[in-house]
Amino acid sequence: MDEEQRNHLKAYGIAFYTLKNNLEVDWLLNYKGGSFLIAYNQKIESELKIRGVSYDVLPDAKVNAILTQISQAEVNMDIVKLEKAPKIAVYSPKSKLPWDDAVTLVLTYAEIPYDVVYDEEVISGKLPEYDWLHLHHEDFTGQYGRFWANYRNASWYQEDVRNQEAMAKKLGFNKVSLMKLAVAQKMRDFCAGGGFLFAMCSGTDSFDIALTAAGIDICERMFDGDAADPQAQSKLDYTKSFAFQNFKLDLNPMNYEFSDIDVTQTRQVDRTRDYFTLFDFSAKWDVVPTMLTQNHEKVIKGFMGQTTAFASPLLKPDVLVMGELKSASEARYIHGQYGKGQWTFYGGHDPEDYQHLVGDPPTDLSLYPNSPGYRLILNNILFPAAKKKKQKT
Repeated sequence: MDEEQRNHLKAYGIAFYTLKNNLEVDWLLNYKGGSFLIAYNQKIESELKIRGVSYDVLPDAKVNAILTQISQAEVNMDIVKLEKAPKIAVYSPKSKLPWDDAVTLVLTYAEIPYDVVYDEEVISGKLPEYDWLHLHHEDFTGQYGRFWANYRNASWYQEDVRNQEAMAKKLGFNKVSLMKLAVAQKMRDFCAGGGFLFAMCSGTDSFDIALTAAGIDICERMFDGDAADPQAQSKLDYTKSFAFQNFKLDLNPMNYEFSDIDVTQTRQVDRTRDYFTLFDFSAKWDVVPTMLTQNHEKVIKGFMGQTTAFASPLLKPDVLVMGELKSASEARYIHGQYGKGQWTFYGGHDPEDYQHLVGDPPTDLSLYPNSPGYRLILNNILFPAAKKKKQKT
C-alpha cells in the first residue's frame, strides 16, 4: 500500500470482500503505507485482478521475515487482525439534493456494501443493527443547512423543506429541529452503546451544536415558525457535545455558518499552502489512531466544505487530533470516545475537489484511485473489524 499500489481505494474493498467471505485479514500497520496480508486464496487473487489492485504473492519465508521485522520493539509497526466485516449504514436523505457525499462515493468505488438510513429508520431504532454509521452532509440543528439566504427559491430547497416537515409530522414532532435533535440523540446513544460514528463537513459541528442546544430554540422564524431564544448562547450545555466546547453560535440566518467552530469564513490560507499533516503515533501503543492514519502520504492536501476545519482552541481536552494545519490553529481530522463507542470527525466536503459547490458534478474516483485524502475515510470503515478483537485483549 505504498507508492507502488495502483489502486489504494479498491484495495480496501478487497480487504472488505475478504472479510465478507469469512477470511481474516492482517493489517500491517506502517508497513509500506499500511498493507494487507491475506492467506493465499485463488478466489481473492481473481478478485484482485478483476478490480485492478496491485499485489504480491509471497513465499512463507518472506512472510515470516516481514512479521519478524514488524515485531521488533524499536520498529514503529504492528499487526492488527481484522476478523469480521462491519455492517455499514449511511445516514442520507432519500430525495435528490444538488450535492454528493464523499463517503458514499468512495464506498461505491471501492465496492463496499452499505445501507442507507434516514430519520424514520433512526427514530424507529434501527441503528443498533449496524457497527458503523456515517453522517451525510447534514444539518442537525433543523435550519436546512443554512441555505435559506441563497437558495430559498430553488425547487430542490423547497422540496427538501416539504419532505422534512412531512417526516417530522409523521414521526410526531411539531418542528423539524426537534426531529433532528431526536435523531442526533439516537446517534449519540448508538455511539455510547459501542458503535462507531464518522462524520464529515457540516455533519460534524451541526451534530455537536444540536446536542449542546437540546431544549433551546436556536432556529429563526423562517426555519421553524417562531423566533430563536435570544438567550440561547448563555444556555448551551457543552457537557453534552462530543468534540467542541466554548463555541459561539452564529444566529444570523443570512450567514452560511452555524458557529465559530468552523473556520471557513475566517481562515487566511492560500490554496497553494492548504495542506494538513497527519500525526505519527506509536503503532504498538496507540493502535487506534495508528489505524486511522494509515497512508502512503503524511501531508494531505486541504479541501473546503461548509465545515472546512475546526478551530483548535474550541476542542475539548480529551479530543485526539490526528491531522492539523498547525500554523493556522486548524484541526482537520479528530477522534474521540463516547461511552463504549468511538467517533471521528473529518473537516471538508470532498478530498479531491478543493471547493465543491452546490450543483457541481460528483468526483470521478477512477481518476484518483490513490487519493490519500479518501484513504482516511476507508481507514475508518475497516476500524470496527478490529475493535472487538482489541476489546478482548
